[in-house]
Amino acid sequence: MSKNFPQKIALVHDYLREFGGAERVLEALHEMYPEAPVYTAFYDQKSLGVHASRFADWDIRETWLSKIPGFKKLHSPLRFLAPWAFSSLDLSAYDLVISSSNAYFAKAVRVINGKHICYCHTPPRVLYGYSAMSDWKSNPLMRVAGYFLNHFMRIIDVKVSRNNVDKFIANSQETAGRITKFYRRESIVIYPPVDLNGSDKKTLVEPKDRKYFLYVNRLALAKHPELAVSVCTKLNLPLKVVGTGKMLSQLQAMAGPSVEFLGAVDDIKLAELYAGAKALLYPVEYEDFGIVPVEAMLYGTPVIAHNSGGPKETVKNDKTGILFNELNEAGLEEGIKHFELQNFSPVAIRVWAEKFSKAVFQSKIRDLVASFSN
Repeated sequence: MSKNFPQKIALVHDYLREFGGAERVLEALHEMYPEAPVYTAFYDQKSLGVHASRFADWDIRETWLSKIPGFKKLHSPLRFLAPWAFSSLDLSAYDLVISSSNAYFAKAVRVINGKHICYCHTPPRVLYGYSAMSDWKSNPLMRVAGYFLNHFMRIIDVKVSRNNVDKFIANSQETAGRITKFYRRESIVIYPPVDLNGSDKKTLVEPKDRKYFLYVNRLALAKHPELAVSVCTKLNLPLKVVGTGKMLSQLQAMAGPSVEFLGAVDDIKLAELYAGAKALLYPVEYEDFGIVPVEAMLYGTPVIAHNSGGPKETVKNDKTGILFNELNEAGLEEGIKHFELQNFSPVAIRVWAEKFSKAVFQSKIRDLVASFSN
């Protein structure tokens, strides 16, 4: 890297309210550039729960959105304010800004005196017809308002993607295709970092000693946890559910005695759960990338995933898991039954997953950042 560039780096992230794959990307970037401040729409320590401690010693700077009373609860319907909040940030002191952006317009920042690299987890799903976290279309009022708002936001999204970003990084070939389709921009694919802080992956559990199926994800409509719960209840299969979200009470009501809800867990506990699972159930439609399946595979755990989106790139059918075609109970049930007939090698699964390591991610980011000095 040139001595003169970059001299000063800032990181920008949509918001800090929950901990998922996007936040793991932010963590890996912050590990590379620990002196970089993190600009975000708002920071909700209470909602982060057990994960809030991860950010305790960071220099986190919120936008003016955080000063609006009740905004943290209304952040979704008020998302139309996000582009203005991010574009109003004064980032003139920075040579390089790396934004981590999904649905909340972190990519709208203006970098007047430097360059802006956007790590795009996906163009906002709700704006382009992909399944969202909630069933907002079921409410007639929200449906009408949502269509109007989404049309307005799509115009802004395309505008900032073309005018405010110097270079796009896509988290998968799936996302790269969306960037090309919706933004008419090229991107470089750098897979997200897959690693669990403080966990030990040395010992692989043999398949015969694995006793349960595992679901790890937000309990939200787009992730379809109801399929995992209903199928395991029907087949009386032991299932451990890790995650929080608005669907929890609904899922608990439909679950049989073989299903256990664990809520949010730390990385050490999550590593134990991955290591002991027969398979991870991942019934997500058109996932952007999906860090969870790769995390599971690092522990030699096969994945049963819907045959779409990121898992088509990360799960090798009949080698590291099973890809099923129909996103419904019958499709997942068929996938589980097909899985039960196969023999999987935990060692081979781990070797495959290690290509998505944090070290690989950080090396590629460094190379890209260095290229801006040439």
